[in-house]
Amino acid sequence: MTKAPAKPAKQLLHLVFGGELDDVKSVHFRDLAHLDVVGFYPNYAEAHQAWLAKARETIDNAQMRYFIVHMHRLLDPAKEAPKKKVPARKRA
Repeated sequence: MTKAPAKPAKQLLHLVFGGELDDVKSVHFRDLAHLDVVGFYPNYAEAHQAWLAKARETIDNAQMRYFIVHMHRLLDPAKEAPKKKVPARKRA
């Protein structure tokens, strides 16, 4: 009896990019022409590995920041992650 081929994992597209910030207290890039697009990844685990490598590579530059963008959420907002329920406030 042969096994059926494994179903490929669902693709959840992620983008890793970074650049130098004007101020570490905000997300405003110093020069958009110098953004570093690390790459697109099929899942969060691979994107996180790439992000971590770049973050470690630039650890001596406090202004440099890298980010992971959940592209799959932007491309299909109807399948957005479930939101946490906020408890109702009690009336006094």
